Amino acid sequence: MTLPHPAADRTFQVDLRGLVDLLSHHLYSSPRVYLRELMQNAVDALTARHTLEPDAPTGAFGVRLYADGTVVRVEDDGVGLTEADVHSFLATIGRSSKRADRIAEQRGDFIGQFGIGLLSCFLVADEIHVLSRSARTPDAPAVEWRGRGDGSYSVRTLPASARPRPGTTVTLTPRADAGEWTRPAQVHALARHFGSLLRHPLTFDDGTAGPGAPGTSVNPEPAPWARTYPTPGARSRALAAYGEEVFGFTPLDTVELDLPAVGLKGIACVLPETVPAGRRHGHRVHVKGMLLSEQAEEILPDWAFFVRCVVDAESLRPTASREALYEDDTLAAVRDALAEKLRAWIARAAASDPDLLHRFLQAHHLAVKSLAVHDDEILRMLLPWLPFETTDGHTTLDEFARTHRTVLVTSSVEEFRQVAAIASAAGLGVVNGGYTYDRELVHRLPEIRPEATVADLDPATLTAHLDPVDRETELAAAAYLAQARDALAVFDCDVALRTFQPASAPALLVDSREARHERTRSQLAREQEGGLWGDILGALRQEAPRAQLILNQLNPLVRTAVAIDEPELARTSAEALYGQAAMLSRRPLRPAESSLINRSFLDLLAHALRKDS
Repeated sequence: MTLPHPAADRTFQVDLRGLVDLLSHHLYSSPRVYLRELMQNAVDALTARHTLEPDAPTGAFGVRLYADGTVVRVEDDGVGLTEADVHSFLATIGRSSKRADRIAEQRGDFIGQFGIGLLSCFLVADEIHVLSRSARTPDAPAVEWRGRGDGSYSVRTLPASARPRPGTTVTLTPRADAGEWTRPAQVHALARHFGSLLRHPLTFDDGTAGPGAPGTSVNPEPAPWARTYPTPGARSRALAAYGEEVFGFTPLDTVELDLPAVGLKGIACVLPETVPAGRRHGHRVHVKGMLLSEQAEEILPDWAFFVRCVVDAESLRPTASREALYEDDTLAAVRDALAEKLRAWIARAAASDPDLLHRFLQAHHLAVKSLAVHDDEILRMLLPWLPFETTDGHTTLDEFARTHRTVLVTSSVEEFRQVAAIASAAGLGVVNGGYTYDRELVHRLPEIRPEATVADLDPATLTAHLDPVDRETELAAAAYLAQARDALAVFDCDVALRTFQPASAPALLVDSREARHERTRSQLAREQEGGLWGDILGALRQEAPRAQLILNQLNPLVRTAVAIDEPELARTSAEALYGQAAMLSRRPLRPAESSLINRSFLDLLAHALRKDS
């Protein structure tokens, strides 16, 4: 019997051009990241060099950029590479460029984590030239590596004189179609964009100053929060100016952010204008000085959309593209800690700067309301200060509760608009609870003001505050009211006669969205009676609440209408009063109501023309 041959192990063949295309279209947002990747590799090499030579003076090692339109060169004084390192790391896709046996202990010291950054250079060049000399061995030779876009590479050892000092130089010859990203002015701008907060010296040279001339410093000053200032006021103004430079607006205020546990420092700039609900601004996040992202939404909770942050952190973990943050326990803890910093700022403003608090709430009351719903401390501090729409105009709950011991709140904007004028004339204190968070917050007012009472406004509450007419007036209008009820029965609407202010309002339609939904469901159940759907609706059926058209006896038009003795004209006038009240409620009209309004108008016009003739 012939035994089967064992399966042979094979090695994946990598199409480098296909991989580069994948990087350019799916991993990196733009070819411009090639310079960031080269700078990150250089900074990591400097970090390793300082670990190797901890007594070296600050600023002894740096990074130098050169771009003259024909080449782009990044040179560093870092730890450098041996020939074995070159074979192991530059020629093996996917392996980290750090020594494997030291990755675990040094992981937090490096920006890069995934060892594919050098491939980003193929986004702008067909060949990468690396010349490196290791600092680990005093007489180490220089090593040259050339990688090409077709997947081939070559390595050779050169005399130490080929690179007198330890470190690495990466040189790119840009393709013609990459000029947008490799011309000198753009390289300088990208270097400032990505590296303005780097802790190592970074210079740029475009070749115009001649050989040997020192380059222009890209990061001449440390981050603004790391500098010293003569006074707290000067520090505050400098941070605000930096926020304006970065984000393009003058902050309402700046909040310093400092989390020593993760090495995070920065500022939060409070936006001076209202932000639409739900719009989240991206934040500018640096990791160890290198810009990671300008759109890092995940650094703050959703409710903090009233600020934009710029931070620099030591311990946050970048994703594979190094353009976003990896969602882990550290990021979650940072998000919670920064949220607490913003809460503390709001608390300080409430306690010591009422003018700032007023300007802040004018612009961002919705954000604060969303926070107060879930944060009892913010609720206690700020609920009395938050503005609400009420029958007394836009005012704070604290001021409103002083005038109205019982605070009534509607469940929708529509209901508030229906009753606002009449409730105000009747002396009722009503708050519009139809906006996001408002009804829930108003109901929590007694937690802050125990003497206040809050209740939902319903039709019975409103009609109880309208004055009844005398018995003789009621009897005289009985025939008209009966005809009006019959005309409006199709809308499940009752009709009553009351007196209320303002006298200019002929009628008030008291109805709620929930009541209309229940009547619609009951109507469907009646139409579907006997079928499965009818049984389901019938099981859900409740006593359908009726709408109520309340006629105002103080209005001259109503007093004329209730005296009509012609049945058809009485019905038409009742329909017209209902239509006018429905339009004043500002809710969407049903097709039957739109038809009624048109028909009653035409009937009244026809009646007037017949009378004139």
